[in-house]
Amino acid sequence: MSVTHNLKPTISMSSSLHYTNFKPSSPFLLKAHKNPTFFTTISPTIQNHQPPSLSLSRRLFLPSVSGIWDAVTGGNNAREAVAAIRRGMLLFRQVDVSGSLVEFDKAIELDPRQKAYLWQRGLSLYYLDRFEEGAEQFRIDVAQNPNDTEESIWCFLCEAQLYGVDEARQRFLEVGRDPRPVMREAYNMFKDGGDPEKLVAAFTNGRENDYFYASLYAGLYYESQKKADEAKHHILAAYESVYGQRSDDYMASLAKVHCLCRNWSSS
Repeated sequence: MSVTHNLKPTISMSSSLHYTNFKPSSPFLLKAHKNPTFFTTISPTIQNHQPPSLSLSRRLFLPSVSGIWDAVTGGNNAREAVAAIRRGMLLFRQVDVSGSLVEFDKAIELDPRQKAYLWQRGLSLYYLDRFEEGAEQFRIDVAQNPNDTEESIWCFLCEAQLYGVDEARQRFLEVGRDPRPVMREAYNMFKDGGDPEKLVAAFTNGRENDYFYASLYAGLYYESQKKADEAKHHILAAYESVYGQRSDDYMASLAKVHCLCRNWSSS
């Protein structure tokens, strides 16, 4: 889930950062938030000028910088909370959704500050059909970062299950402009209504990551509309895409989780 910040010192990275196969070697992954001291496992090029805003995928980072700093400087609870989040993320990738939620909740018990950043917990709650708690988690996250397109969409997805699409759209969380064209189109589709087929068609011949996201969110849109066959078609396409199979993106794992939770396969 993306967040845009101006960082000092300047960190120069490829514009494809959102979608590269990110294989961390550090025991910590950090989430960027307002005016942080920013650490990553990426080897940056440090320059002496200030660039335009840098957009980073929140899925590459663990919340939060304050928790990591405490962990580095000896805060036992914060260190244990970060470890619990890492375990939760691993369990989710392994399709142990219930186990992942146990770890995310443990992280909050250890360090309550983490709750405002735990979008991963909201995803787990969605797949456990705990939609009210999921919507609450995403609303808390958006309050902390009002430019997060995907958390706004996931809040809608939870509330569509609770209240129906029309009321969920009335409650829709409006956020800032996403730097990714595919997510801007997906956001507008969920907010205003639209045609998922047009979303997919617009990105079919583009980059692998864009096709993955277009297919994933087209399928999720259909799921909110109770159109299971169409949802299955597009989310399977996302899961079986090159990006879905090869990327370390947490959302690539989510596409797998979605298909397995629904007992979907292409055979």
